[in-house]
This record gives sequence, C-alpha cells and structure tokens, in this order.
Amino acid sequence: MKKTVIFDMDGTLFQTNKILEASLVDTFDHLACAGKWQGAVPLKEYQDIMGVPLPKVWETLMPDHSEGDRHETDRYFLESLIANIHGGKGALYPNVTELFERLGAEGCTIYIASNGLKRYLAAIVDHYKLDRWVAGVFSIEEIDSLNKSDLVGAILAEAGDGPAVMVGDRLSDFNAGRDNNIPSIGCRFDFAREEELACADYVIDDLLDVVEIMNKAEYITE
Repeated sequence: MKKTVIFDMDGTLFQTNKILEASLVDTFDHLACAGKWQGAVPLKEYQDIMGVPLPKVWETLMPDHSEGDRHETDRYFLESLIANIHGGKGALYPNVTELFERLGAEGCTIYIASNGLKRYLAAIVDHYKLDRWVAGVFSIEEIDSLNKSDLVGAILAEAGDGPAVMVGDRLSDFNAGRDNNIPSIGCRFDFAREEELACADYVIDDLLDVVEIMNKAEYITE
C-alpha cells in the first residue's frame, strides 16, 4: 500500500528566515513611506506567530489598520517574498532533495500543505524544481476555514487509503496530524518551539530521519 508524506513548507522544507526579515523590512518601509506605519519593524512579533495564515498575521501585527491596508500589505509582502526567492536569497533545508529522492524511490507520494499563498508556494517549487517529486501543493487559500487540519484532510482525501504522516515544525502541523488520525513528525528547525514539538509523535533534527520513521513497524500499523 502506498505511503503518503505531507510536508509543511516554511520552516520545514524552505528556510524562510533567509528572506523573511528582508521582505518584512521592505514591506514596513513601504508602509512608513505611505505614512501608515511608525516605529520598528515587527520582526519578532511575526516570528512568534510564524505558521498562521497571512490574514491572521496582519490582523495581529496591524490591529488598528483598515482591512484595505492589510490587503495592500499582504500584496506587497507577497511580491517581495517572490522577488527574493527568484533572486536566490532563500534556501531549502539540508537534505531536502536527497530525502525526496529516497522517498520517491521507496514509492512514497509527497504532498505539501502550507499556510502560504499559492503564488509564493509556486515560486519555491519552481525555483528549486520540487515538482520532480511533489505530487501536489495545497495552499491554505483553498480552504475556506483557513484551518490546516482541513487542508491536510483534503490531501488525504486525494491520496486515498494507506499510511500517511505529517511533517512540520509548528503546532498547527501537529494538530493537523492528530485531527486526521495520522502521526506527525516535528522538525527542530528555526521557528520550532520545544513546547509545540512536545505535541508531535516524533521529533527530528535532520530531514533524512523521516525515512527511518517511515520504515518503523509501529508507524506502518498506525
């Protein structure tokens, strides 16, 4: 029976930290020039809530701004992120391509489930040619509830029966695994928090450890 492996993108496959600060500074400088922001760029505040859908990010960082201002900020931030990706300023985490090669060789189907927007995810997939291995990329934009558990549920419906696992770095990923009755693997990378990793079924420091977990008898029988 074919196994399904679902990966988060930011902080799991893609080193978002390499472009996040530059894009956030660019965006809030743009707001400041328009007279719509004063003070420091809220980088730490963003990092604290990393992993939630972008509409909720702007609600949190810009609670006193209009919905129109938030939409404009979202648009500008997205364009900055995409420009930085295509400019080669980002990076995949170590061993992503080797992991995908090994999973593919073992007959696993790979999906990506992300709170990122479609164009952003497409830019990463295109720049690093991830479509060589990835069967589908699902964005939170596709789910009215903006709930990652529902997003993962949609992937599992497409994948069909068979063992599956969720690989991510934040609580929303582990909750998505739990809510869909599949194991979760937590990546102890840049944005991960120990109290959230405690909710994962497994915790790794190297993506290649996913292969070992996939081959464990206790995983197969879940």
